[in-house]
Amino acid sequence: MARKTLVGPRIRRLRKRHGLSQAELASRLEISPSYLNLIEHNQRALTVPVLLKLSQLFGDEVQALATDDQRLTTELSEVFGDMLFDGDGVTRDEVDDAVQTSPVFARAVLKLYRAFRDQRDRARELAERRHGDSEFAPPSIRGPTEEVSDFIQAAKNHFPKIETAAEDWGDELDSGGLGGGLRTALSARFGVETEVVSDDSGHAPMRRYDPKKRRLLLSESLAPRSRNFQLAHQLGLLAHGDLFDDLVAELSTPEARALGRVALANAFAGAVLMPYEPFLDAAEAMRYDVERLGHRFRTSFEQVCHRLTTLSRRGHKGVPFHMIRVDIAGNISKRFSGSGIQFARFGGACPRWNVFSSFLQPGFIQTQLSQMDNGDRFFCIARTIRREGGGYGRAQTRFALGLGCGIEHASKLVYADGVDLRDGVAAEPIGTTCRLCERIECSQRAFPPMQQGFTVDENVRHTSFFAAEPAPPKRRRRR
Repeated sequence: MARKTLVGPRIRRLRKRHGLSQAELASRLEISPSYLNLIEHNQRALTVPVLLKLSQLFGDEVQALATDDQRLTTELSEVFGDMLFDGDGVTRDEVDDAVQTSPVFARAVLKLYRAFRDQRDRARELAERRHGDSEFAPPSIRGPTEEVSDFIQAAKNHFPKIETAAEDWGDELDSGGLGGGLRTALSARFGVETEVVSDDSGHAPMRRYDPKKRRLLLSESLAPRSRNFQLAHQLGLLAHGDLFDDLVAELSTPEARALGRVALANAFAGAVLMPYEPFLDAAEAMRYDVERLGHRFRTSFEQVCHRLTTLSRRGHKGVPFHMIRVDIAGNISKRFSGSGIQFARFGGACPRWNVFSSFLQPGFIQTQLSQMDNGDRFFCIARTIRREGGGYGRAQTRFALGLGCGIEHASKLVYADGVDLRDGVAAEPIGTTCRLCERIECSQRAFPPMQQGFTVDENVRHTSFFAAEPAPPKRRRRR
């Protein structure tokens, strides 16, 4: 029986999420309760007619649940890929079984591992500070940032209430241009006066709000498009702070909730500058040309890319994108996966990704047809971006931004013109992280795969240190 058809626990979770008994769901699926019970316990395969009826009943939740399970499987596999577990022999199939059978248990293991990593990182940092031991790496950025990232991922980066709130301001902000409308709204509704201030030192904040004096100060270093974004951000905090508080109430710490409010205010600002329906219509007409969309809506490359990942409104969806932002050292500061691609959570990302090579050609858009080691293929673009501010003689901060989608959506993108999307040979082989990727022969491999040992032969050196010696060809017997 094919492994992918054994999705009984997912069906059971969907049923319980909607408060249905086995008898009620079986009636809607036009099967017997006993047959549904067998499906839920993986004793019967899920047939195509039943799957179609499930899709009609639950819509995108069926695929979303499968994607969530796949992401959880990858993250838990990454946990057991830690060298801490070397020799224990935990396989990917066993991890997948644990996720499907008890995702709550799987998330608890993931939570425990994160806590272990946090403590290990703190111990390493302390040792480095006390002894200056270069053996210890600096700690990873975890805690509130990771929790908020998971919060956004769980919401599929789409917040309907925020979209509605932004649309309600449409007519009021249109008068006098967007920037003028935002300033007028802040002044008329909240008594906030806006001022653009000089930045002689080069280190002044881009935005500073004084709640007592009701003054909003914006740096002259900000381009007009970024000033509008900061104006909309402040409007969101003042007008919809209660909504933001409700949405982030599930986060565990004050720091995470504060960071979550900032993320939601940014989402509100993006929705104000790039209203959902006009933006999606323009994106489809321009075939997702990021730079042209930026010209149309007077927004930056990064703002457009981020907005493209939020277009998940039921009945009017855009291409499901993933997005990642990295610095030149490879640190991931922003990530979201709407395409189903899996990002590394606890180790380094795959260096074969074009988001890293884009630093070699700053400002140019690079395209890449890529294939994961499980066979999933994606089409990605990448470009460097420069943070605003600074001046002559001051350090420039650069990031690389990657945007991509599943191969089935790639033809909708102008960047895929001239690319043979059916050519599997031309696809760049990439992985989630070295410990999970089984391409033992990869020349850029930094660590051995989780499930494969390696033999060191001092007399042989392959392109990859971990590559295995190929078996000699069999000799034919002479008759």
